[in-house]
Amino acid sequence: MPDLSSAQWGPGLVALLIGLFLLIVLVLPVAKVVYVAFQDPSTGALTLNNFIDFFNASLFRESFVNSLYVSAMSVVFATLIAMPLAYFTSRFNFAGSALIQTLGIIPLIMPPFVGAVAMQLFFGGNGSINLLLDQYFGFTVPFMEGLNGVILVQSVHFFPFILINLSASLKNIDRSMEEAALNLGSSGMRLFRRIVFPLGMPGYVAGASLVFLKVFDDLGTPLLLNVNNMLAPQAYLRISSVGISDPIGYVISVILVVFSIFSLWLSFLAMKGKDYATTQKGGGGLLKRDLGRWERIGCYAVILIILAFVLAPHMALFMLSIASVWSYSPVPDGYTLDHYATVFEGATGFIKNTLLYAGLAGLIDVILGTAIAYVVWRTKIWGAKALDFVAMGAVAIPGVVLGIGYLRMFYSVDMPFSDVPLATFWGVIVIALAVRRLPYALRACVAALQQISVSLEEAAESLGASKRRTIRRIVVPLMTGGILAGFITSFATAAVELSATIMLVSSESDAPLAYGIYIFMQSAAGRGPGAALGIIAVLIVGLGTYLSHWFIERSKRSQPNVS
Repeated sequence: MPDLSSAQWGPGLVALLIGLFLLIVLVLPVAKVVYVAFQDPSTGALTLNNFIDFFNASLFRESFVNSLYVSAMSVVFATLIAMPLAYFTSRFNFAGSALIQTLGIIPLIMPPFVGAVAMQLFFGGNGSINLLLDQYFGFTVPFMEGLNGVILVQSVHFFPFILINLSASLKNIDRSMEEAALNLGSSGMRLFRRIVFPLGMPGYVAGASLVFLKVFDDLGTPLLLNVNNMLAPQAYLRISSVGISDPIGYVISVILVVFSIFSLWLSFLAMKGKDYATTQKGGGGLLKRDLGRWERIGCYAVILIILAFVLAPHMALFMLSIASVWSYSPVPDGYTLDHYATVFEGATGFIKNTLLYAGLAGLIDVILGTAIAYVVWRTKIWGAKALDFVAMGAVAIPGVVLGIGYLRMFYSVDMPFSDVPLATFWGVIVIALAVRRLPYALRACVAALQQISVSLEEAAESLGASKRRTIRRIVVPLMTGGILAGFITSFATAAVELSATIMLVSSESDAPLAYGIYIFMQSAAGRGPGAALGIIAVLIVGLGTYLSHWFIERSKRSQPNVS
């Protein structure tokens, strides 16, 4: 039964209101999508015919297989990129390890659909690399043809998830296990294959499952590369062309949700029954050793090749943003700042809308995140864990699915005192962005709250402070670093969200930055201004990422040591 004590009444009411909010903006829209997928469009009766029609159509079967293939291969190639960087920087003593790790994370700050355009410039059929290969060696490589292009772009963009998590695992493995293996004669690849990598498996699986999930539900990259035979683009195209009553779009949405949840469940299953615990604090990490001269040269060569490859999209995007003409040549024929002038003269609405939408979404997220964190970790209210589960569940809901759910649920509801559908109101875009990024802010707020000793609150209450005053004067100020980090993370990632916004934008005047980039990139004449907008998006996300880390570190340094 719910705890109705006076001390829990206030948090209980807050939990109830948050639960109702999440029910309306997350649970019901997704449930509506699932329900319509099983509904006969003519009679309204429940049926499996929609799914049968889906798997009977060759295009949809092909799209299903292609999405699985692209996601799996992206994990493979992302692993090939991340593994050397993580292992070399964790295993060997050489200058620049911190810089290498930092540069390895930079691809995450470029939205993948922006990276798709940039990768075309360097690796496309008429890109710089193939033009040089054809000129000097007489052959070209289909880096960006069809599904190859999607795999390449997604691998380059999402490999930092594996790099970050695997590096953290390698730095915390039990060093005594490696020492024991060395004493028994194991070394080289055998040591890595039988001891090191298995002990780093938790981090690798966490990163790989995120890569699979992100690639599987990404919409912008396939659309910009004109690869429509995948599930997310098909869901978008069915709803945008056939209409919101088309059942196949909902069937595809259900499959996207199921496989997103499946990838998270699979990562959990892979770790189930295995013990990776260490008997010493931090584990000690891998035994580091110095490199010989030729070993050092070899490691640096591999690392420089990888970094040059993964940072190429950023260079290509910047060059395109200042190129007057760039066609059928390895580098631009001329340079100009006119594209930036075009952006600031005619496209500032995209930037203003983005700052407004992402700012409001971030504010909503930290308010909800702080409240949910407190309810879950500081109270014993019945259903608190379920609230946390529902809020975190948003991470498994693809943006295109949430957008379709909002259209279906809110398009028939008119705004107060008007005949305008609620789904066309720009505030719905803000809500969608907030829901999509709530898990990020929630984890930041939970981490901040867990660092605050309960004894500080107990001391304040023993001196006569009420629960509300204690939260306002003690808890929230001490959580400031985590709250700011959560806000900035939500803001920066919401600023480049395309999957949900492309479904919900009803007029260009309400469109955010990501939508503007997508529209510009549809024509050859708009590629320059689109690249300039892309650079602005990268700067917004990059600055947000830096500030987020800065606030987290500052919070850790200023955190009182209370046991």
